[in-house]
Amino acid sequence: MEYISTRNTQEIFSFKSVFLNGLASDGGLYIPKQIPLYSNQDLEKLRNFSYKELAAEIISDFCTGEFSEFEIKTIVEKSYKDFRVKDVVTVNKFGKINLLELFHGPTLAFKDIAMQAIGNMYENILEKSKLKVNVVVATSGDTGAAAISAIKNRKNMKIFVLHPENKISDVQRKFMTTVEARNVFNIGLAGNFDDCQNIVKSMFADNDFRNLINISGVNSINWARIIFQIVYYFFCYFKITKSNERINFSVPTGNFGDIYAGYVAKKMGLPINKLIIATNKNDILKRVMETGCYKPSEVKYTISPSMDIQVASNFERLIFNITACDSKKTLKLMNDLNESGEFQLAKEELQKIRNSFLSESLSDEVTKSVISEMYKNYGVLVDPHTAVGIGVTKKISPEENTVVLSTAHPSKFPDVVMKATGIKPELPENLKSILVKKEKYDRLPKDFEKVKKYIRERK
Repeated sequence: MEYISTRNTQEIFSFKSVFLNGLASDGGLYIPKQIPLYSNQDLEKLRNFSYKELAAEIISDFCTGEFSEFEIKTIVEKSYKDFRVKDVVTVNKFGKINLLELFHGPTLAFKDIAMQAIGNMYENILEKSKLKVNVVVATSGDTGAAAISAIKNRKNMKIFVLHPENKISDVQRKFMTTVEARNVFNIGLAGNFDDCQNIVKSMFADNDFRNLINISGVNSINWARIIFQIVYYFFCYFKITKSNERINFSVPTGNFGDIYAGYVAKKMGLPINKLIIATNKNDILKRVMETGCYKPSEVKYTISPSMDIQVASNFERLIFNITACDSKKTLKLMNDLNESGEFQLAKEELQKIRNSFLSESLSDEVTKSVISEMYKNYGVLVDPHTAVGIGVTKKISPEENTVVLSTAHPSKFPDVVMKATGIKPELPENLKSILVKKEKYDRLPKDFEKVKKYIRERK
């Protein structure tokens, strides 16, 4: 498997380089030179695989040359041994709604599925290569907790996590700040998620600093995150279909990584009809779908904070795809965004997006009503992000043909769920200690140089 950058198709990269670098030195995102394509016969062979077997099969196709078959199987087995359900994820039906529950990992969010495996991949590669890295992560709530859980106490690694202070739930924060590990550093930034993300991107673009600390990243810009998220689209499809029928997936969307994994699954041959971009008031992707104009505005704070994002980093990968893998066009659009604060897609490019995607947004009030209705009608508690996915599906899609990705356990957002249902969702017993443990994190201003200095002194 060979990789290229969305901004330069001439240079070829190995999976190891893609994994350790996270972001290409030209500022682009890594992408496979050619995505594997499965025939109907291939899909039928995979249909009865367990989740772990399916993961090993799909992941191997993207990591050829780096890991042996035995190493991949070992990584998968180690990564998912502590999940609370046998097959890593579950699919449940509530009325016409199919819910794909992705929150059965150690930090109760879908990010665990990729992040636990990434932690084991790091350990394997760093040990073989005799390397050390400093992982720098921006989080809108769940990525940081999942990354810390995967990387804490591992050799040859330190992790620095930037979260927007006072803009994530208390439980989300405590999953990060109560971890006692000498290689973990939490930073509460005086800004929003986009500010955190911009600082991290600037570090990757600063070649001197990048080389000084040997920086690596596990945000959804890291292609490995996408690989592991592809798997549950296949697994869920096989669980709820009997033949080659086409279904939709509704995905609560912020940084566009999770739904882009679904797009890759579709390009690999999985019979997906539409991928539904379910969003809150930060509806930049809905506006793009309507007008073709990508123009970030002010971030609005909502009860679904992991989607309080205006710059969806992974959208660059989709742009590369719909411009027929034209790295010069992709670079021009990204430069337009940096220089003018927006870019405009051509009509034919917008139509290509509409061929695979739909989008709708949900207000906080409607999101609360969905949480209330799900409990009233089915006795199930859902978190606000999942509620956005459900509510958007009801607005724009035939429910019986759609799977909603349930991305977080409701106990990560207890106040919102309690207000909507009168029931306080409880953390699993083994995790309740985070509510009373002492927190440890450092507060920093929205200042690139000061964040760099903080990391440089602790690397």
